[in-house]
Amino acid sequence: MARGNRLKLLGAGVALALAACSTQGSADAATATASAEPSVHPVSGLRVIPLTVTTTTGQRHAFRVEVAATGAEQQRGLMFRTEMGPDEGMIFPFSQVRMASFWMRNTVIPLDIIFIGPDNRVINIAANAVPYSEESRPSTAPAAAVLELNGGRAAQLGIGPGALVEW
Repeated sequence: MARGNRLKLLGAGVALALAACSTQGSADAATATASAEPSVHPVSGLRVIPLTVTTTTGQRHAFRVEVAATGAEQQRGLMFRTEMGPDEGMIFPFSQVRMASFWMRNTVIPLDIIFIGPDNRVINIAANAVPYSEESRPSTAPAAAVLELNGGRAAQLGIGPGALVEW
């Protein structure tokens, strides 16, 4: 094989190898970008984030929760929803710590309403709130946020006052 042809062949091989590396790099970059983007709930359109609850006995439970950040999102909450996965929920972060009260108007599924203090610890839980009820379910102390899970889930997982909630 002539020297010129060997150089062309070598050059083609190097170019092919670089192209393969570039393609792989692009795929990795695309995957990294996609995983860095926040996910969005298909029904509510709200941002979905990871949240963990660590019980007072040290058990950690991971959830994916929708974030009801604005007043309108918080007012709607989980109204009209007919289902929610066992490790799903909704977090209502407040702009200021305050006494909070929730009800179940237009809420189809039973919920555990978990009031969270400014130290990210569970204050109290309104367990198994009855669908459609307009009974007020208040916090027993000023709350920084509220977490809603499927009714009975908190008891099932041993989540109670003092548990640490992180998001």
